[in-house]
Amino acid sequence: MRLIMKFSIPVVKGNEAVSDGSLKVAFQKMVEQLQPEAAYFHLVDGCRGGTIVFEADEPSQMAVTCEPLFAALNAKIDIQPAISLDELLEKL
Repeated sequence: MRLIMKFSIPVVKGNEAVSDGSLKVAFQKMVEQLQPEAAYFHLVDGCRGGTIVFEADEPSQMAVTCEPLFAALNAKIDIQPAISLDELLEKL
């Protein structure tokens, strides 16, 4: 199942994480864990954030995927399943 995760990091926590190096570590761990097909880092409502597209075998992986960003960065996360245009057209 393809999932799209959009996240944002509060400004103060993001500044602290940049200063102490934990932002880089958290992002590296996230990318290693998820092996995303795409990862974009951008502003979300004026805060550091990003969008990650990745594959998961089971819906229960969503909770495991989110926990490191919650714990390390106080991130706000929105995660949902998605399909490509080709997949959609096959199902119609």
